[in-house]
Parts: sequence; structure tokens; C-alpha cells
Amino acid sequence: MNTTANGYGVGRREFLRLAHAGMAALPLAASVAGGQEPGGAVLSPSTPRAYGKKIKLGLIGCGGRGTWISSLFTAHGGFTFGAVADYFPERAARAGAQLGVPEAACFSGLDGYQRLVASGVEAVVLQTPPYFFPRHAAAALDAGLHIYMAKPVAIDVPGTLAIKSLAARATREKRVFQADYQLPRDPVNVEVAKRIRTGALGKLQTIFSSGWAGGNGYQDPPLETTAENRLKDLVWCNDVALGGDYMVHYDVHILDAVVWALGKTPVAALGASAAFRPSVHGDARDSSLVVYLFDDGTMWCHQGILGAYHDWIKTGRLTASLQGTQGTACLSYAGKSYVRGGPRHFSGGVPNPEASVRTNIDEFRQAIDAGDCANEQVVRAVESNFTAILGREAAARRERVTLDALLAENRALLPDLAGLRR
Repeated sequence: MNTTANGYGVGRREFLRLAHAGMAALPLAASVAGGQEPGGAVLSPSTPRAYGKKIKLGLIGCGGRGTWISSLFTAHGGFTFGAVADYFPERAARAGAQLGVPEAACFSGLDGYQRLVASGVEAVVLQTPPYFFPRHAAAALDAGLHIYMAKPVAIDVPGTLAIKSLAARATREKRVFQADYQLPRDPVNVEVAKRIRTGALGKLQTIFSSGWAGGNGYQDPPLETTAENRLKDLVWCNDVALGGDYMVHYDVHILDAVVWALGKTPVAALGASAAFRPSVHGDARDSSLVVYLFDDGTMWCHQGILGAYHDWIKTGRLTASLQGTQGTACLSYAGKSYVRGGPRHFSGGVPNPEASVRTNIDEFRQAIDAGDCANEQVVRAVESNFTAILGREAAARRERVTLDALLAENRALLPDLAGLRR
């Protein structure tokens, strides 16, 4: 295999699969390095901690990411799976068999999640197309469960507002609600962000970020009489009402990183977008250029693109470059992050985003044990989700859009689920 542009020797389609699984393209040696203890010691996935009581989980969404992350929960040692649910019964059965879940606790159909939350589990892991997250999270909270959820938190403004409200409710009701973003958990990126916030760049001038989904990794088959074929194998990424558009389901990784590093969100955006994938059947736009504007005059340019087989975009890429009067910084989902120029130079590799997922899982368990229900990660994820939706709408409409106007509009996106199995 030839070494690819991300520096890890993994091809474009594998990068796409792993990015949606919550990790970037990694060499085998990095992928088995394990997570980290709070003090920094490496925890091998083959030697899980001993817990007096394991928390019983329910997995909602048994596709590629769901089955992958369930293996990390199992490896952690503090969790066990008591139920699974997926629209497709064969996927629920397969995941259940892998996780040791009784056949009677393997649920399917659109309403399978309702049976799962009533099955006696203590927490849920949400890994479905993101359109379903608000309703699944609400059902879990109604049942008194803790929630571990993938990104993005929702696909539209009403859904994002619902997650914001649910996060506040979870805090009041002493339930842990966590959104699984990886870049802000990486120690190198944490240090870069810390230096940005303490003035290492001087006066911030511009920001440029990119969400490059390299290769033809997203199938977009012809529409059928129902939406069933859109619910699996990342096909939903091509339908705005299911996946939120490419800016919302993919680029949000790096949009979230910028919002996190700066501690503020843009108030307006303008841009343009279009679809260039080989076979277009869904309504998602896969390529975009967006300029975000902050209330203090800061400018942020974002490029999102689904490449084919061009030499300059052989693999996926999620990076942000921040230029100041005294230095430059780079945040990266996988590769190198740094501060260059001025007195605060720092750099380091980001070889293993999987370790950040393991950290999130471990902190989910710790938060439940400690009764720590501040739920700060999901609160921030709401703000970055608004940023992604703002960029999507400005690019799709090809006009300047303000966040205030978008919130006032409060437009819901509704997929056609008619004819699907309940």
C-alpha cells in the first residue's frame, strides 16, 4: 500500500470509514496503543479495569460505527450490553450475537428504540443517522437513562434546540449526557488551543479550515419507493433531512474544533455549495465554500469538498489554520498540530484519535460514578452544531445568513419515512 497524504499509509475509503467511526486513518501500531488513564498512563484495551458493577448499556444503531464503538465500551471493562436496536433486524441480531445480548433483547424497526429504553438498561449509546438523535435522546431521558451520543447532535435548528433543552434537563435530573467529539480530547490539540486562548498568536487575523472527504467513499444509490436503502452504509449522508449535509455530518469535526479553541461562535455566514459526486440522487451538497463572520470582525473561511481521485486530495482531511499577528496555529484531527512563530512555539503529532474516544468512554463512566452531570461536552456541541447549520444554509442559499435569523426561522427538516417498518 502506498503511503497517502495523511501520512499514515491508509487509503481514502478507509479514512472515510474511520472518520465516521470516530477515528482517523491510523497505522496498526497506533490503533492498538490503547486509551489513557486520567494521569496519562496508557491503558491497554486487552487489560480492562476491574469494576465491581458494570453499567448495562443499550446500543441504538448497529451499523459500522455502532459495532466499532461497542467494542471499545466492552474493552473498557466498566460496561456490558443488555440490549441492541437497529432498523434492520439482521443488523440487530448480528450485533446482539457479538455483544452477548439475548435474542429477546435485540429490537428492530423504527420503534425498536422504544422497546430498548424500557428493557432495563441504565444508559444508551446513540449511533443512528443524526436525524433520530433528538427523539432517541428524549426517550432515553424519559426512561431515566444516561446518554452517550455520536456527532452531529442534530440536523436542523429545532433538533439542536431540543438537544440543548435535553442537556439542561439531564443536568437537573442528574443524568450524564455526553457528545463524542475526539479532537478536543487529544492532548496535543488541547495544548495548542490553550496557547491560542492565552495570546500566542497575537491579534487573530484569519482562520482557514478544511473538511476534505477524499475519494468516492459515500454511496448515493437511486431513490426507492421507501427510504429504507438510505438508512445504512452512510447512504444517509447524502440526504439533508437524515444526515444534515456534508458540512453538518463530516465537516462539523473541524468546525467544532474552531468553536472550542476560540470559545466563541460566528454570528453570520455567506457562501456557496454544490454537489459533484459521481451519482447524485440525494439532496446533500458535498462541496462548499463558506465565510464565517464574528461580531468582533474575525473572519473564518471554510472549505468542504468531496474529492474523487485527485493527487491533492487522496485522503480525508480535517484541519484548521489560525493566523495571527505574531504566530500561526494548526488544529488537526489526525496528523500534526502546532503553534509556530512568536515565543510560544509548540508542535506534536495526533496519531491516535481512537485514544480520545477511549478517554470519552472512560470519562462517561467516571461521570456516572461521581454524579458529575455538568454535561459540558454536549453543551458545546450544540454551539458547534449551530455553526455547521449556519454554514450549510448560507452556502445552499448563496446569500448572507445570520444566526439570529436562522434561529427565528426555526425550520424543521423532515425525511419521508412512510412505508418503513415500525
